[in-house]
Amino acid sequence: MGGSSFPMRTLHLYLTRQVLATLLMTVTVFAFVLLLGNVLKEIIVLLINRQATLGGVAEAIGLLIPFVLVFALPMGMLTAALLVFGRFSADQELTAVRSSGISLVALITPILCLSLFLCVVSAWINMEVAPQCRVAYKQLLYEMGMKMGGTALPEGRFVKLPGYIIYVGKNDGQNLQDVSVYQLDSEQKFESFTKAPRGRLETTNQLTTLTLYDAQGVGKNGEIRSGDFHRELECKQSNPADQKPSLSDMTFRELQAELKDLEQRFSKPNSRGLTFEELHNQMSEFEKQRQDMTMPVRVQIHRQVAFSFACFGFTLVGIPLGIRAHRRETNVGIAMALGLVLIYYSFVILGQSLQTRAEWAPYLIVWLPNFIFQSVGAVMLWRANRGI
Repeated sequence: MGGSSFPMRTLHLYLTRQVLATLLMTVTVFAFVLLLGNVLKEIIVLLINRQATLGGVAEAIGLLIPFVLVFALPMGMLTAALLVFGRFSADQELTAVRSSGISLVALITPILCLSLFLCVVSAWINMEVAPQCRVAYKQLLYEMGMKMGGTALPEGRFVKLPGYIIYVGKNDGQNLQDVSVYQLDSEQKFESFTKAPRGRLETTNQLTTLTLYDAQGVGKNGEIRSGDFHRELECKQSNPADQKPSLSDMTFRELQAELKDLEQRFSKPNSRGLTFEELHNQMSEFEKQRQDMTMPVRVQIHRQVAFSFACFGFTLVGIPLGIRAHRRETNVGIAMALGLVLIYYSFVILGQSLQTRAEWAPYLIVWLPNFIFQSVGAVMLWRANRGI
C-alpha cells in the first residue's frame, strides 16, 4: 500500500505544479490584456495630458487588478486545464497512468480541489474587494483631474467652456502663462476680452476658479479694464464620492442592504379603508414598482455569486476537453478557452440586459452557464474516466 501511495502523491504534486505554473502565466496574460484596455482608455489619456503622475498611474493600475481578476481567474483556470491536460494526453502520459491502474478522477482530485479554492477566492474578490477597488479607482481618477485641473486648459489650444473661450500659452498644471479669455453672452456672442501674462487655475471641491494677474481687458462697448480677473468655470464633473455608486460597484453586503431597503419601501400598504377596485389598482402598481426597482439589484447579487463558481465549471469542462483535444499547441488551447469564455459570459450579459424584465427571471439566467458547464463537464469527465 505504501508503494502505491508514493507514485500517486508524486503524480498529484507533478500535476498541481504544472497547473499552478500555467495558471499563474495565463492569469497574468489575461489580467495584462484586460488592464491594457482600461489603461489605454482612461489612464494613459490622463498621463499624456499631464493630469496624472507615474505614481498615480501605478496606484490606479493596482486598484484595477482585483477588478480584472474577476474575469482573469476563471479564464486562466480554464486555459490552464486545457493546456496541461492537452499536453498530458498528447505525450501519452495519461495512457501510462491508466495502465498502472489509476483512474482519471483519482488523478485530478487535487486540481478539482484547487478550482474549489479559487471559487472561494473569487467569491471574496467578486463580492467585496473588486467593487471597493472599482469605486476607489473612479475616485482616484477624479482626484487626478481635480489636482491638476489646469490641464483642462491645454497649451496652445482654444478651449470652449460654458460662457468662455480660453487660450493658454503655457500650462504647468495650475500656473498659467500668456492667457487670453473671451467672454460670451447668452447668445454666444462676444462680450469682452481679457489678456494676462500669468494666471492660476484652482479646483476646490467641485468649483474651478480661474484667476488672471495684471490683466488687461476690453469690453463689448470698447471700455478698457485692468487689474486681476477672477471667474468660476464650469469644467469639472461631479465628485463620484458624492454620488451613490452604481449596482456593479456595490459590494455584496451593500447590494443586500439596497434590496432590503427597496423591498421595505415598496412593502404592502395598509389595506384598511380601500375598496376592492382600489386594492386591485394599488396591488398592480406595487407589483410594477417592485419589479422595476428591485430586480436590477437582485440580478446583480446573483451575478456576483454566480461568477464565483466559474472556476469550478471551467475546470470540469477544461480537463476532459483538453484530453479529447489531444494537442500540445498553446495557441489551440487559448483559442478554445476564449470560445468557451465567450459562451459563458454571453449568458451573464443576457441576464443583465433583461434585468428590468422580471417575467424572464433574469437572476436565474446568470446561473445558467454554471449549470450548463458543470453538467456538461461532469458528463465529459465521466466519459473520459471510462475511456469512452
